[in-house]
Amino acid sequence: MCNIQYSIINTGSDGNAVVLNDNILIDCGVSYKSIQPFIKSLKLVLLTHIHGDHFNHATIRRLAAERPTLRFGSGVWLTPQLVEAGVRKDRIDILSAGTEYNYGICKVIPVKLQHNVPNMGYKVHLPHGKIIYATDTVTLAGIEAKHYDLYLVEANYEDADIRERMREKEATGEYAYERDAMVNHLSKARCDAWIYQNIGRNGEYIYMHQHREQERSET
Repeated sequence: MCNIQYSIINTGSDGNAVVLNDNILIDCGVSYKSIQPFIKSLKLVLLTHIHGDHFNHATIRRLAAERPTLRFGSGVWLTPQLVEAGVRKDRIDILSAGTEYNYGICKVIPVKLQHNVPNMGYKVHLPHGKIIYATDTVTLAGIEAKHYDLYLVEANYEDADIRERMREKEATGEYAYERDAMVNHLSKARCDAWIYQNIGRNGEYIYMHQHREQERSET
């Protein structure tokens, strides 16, 4: 049984944000109101990539203004956007894949993900459990998270379903999202195969960033 406290604020192309232990926010692609219950307790924000459903400029700007001592961790590619959003440079930690960072409340190990923009996922080691968060990636090849307690991993589409949707839309050429998903996102089959290679007896997993028909190719 997983003992990690977590809140999935939202997941999908309309916004992504997960809070761990009330004080660690991973992704900030939602409204300020959505994360408001956690604002005062947050100590660390981990960001993955620039797409708007993961990086909401308005929310980050307000968060930086109201919590000026909050730390932000991300790849170097997000530094200009964070500064533009009002985050002081001395509050930004530039993280590199494969390096372990000790924040006291947790240890963070970024992992490189393959998407259509620079992107990373995160292994977060808490005092009472380990979690991996990985979305917006076409593959998890080369990444290990053996016997973690919680897996928050993208399962964007079913292979058979997406191919059927493409056949239905082929006549009108309206399958841009489906084509994009197959190139830039992780299928449920690949997600399952990777999880089963890594999960232990007591591990739990949650499918993230699942496709909904109204979603389009912005992410």
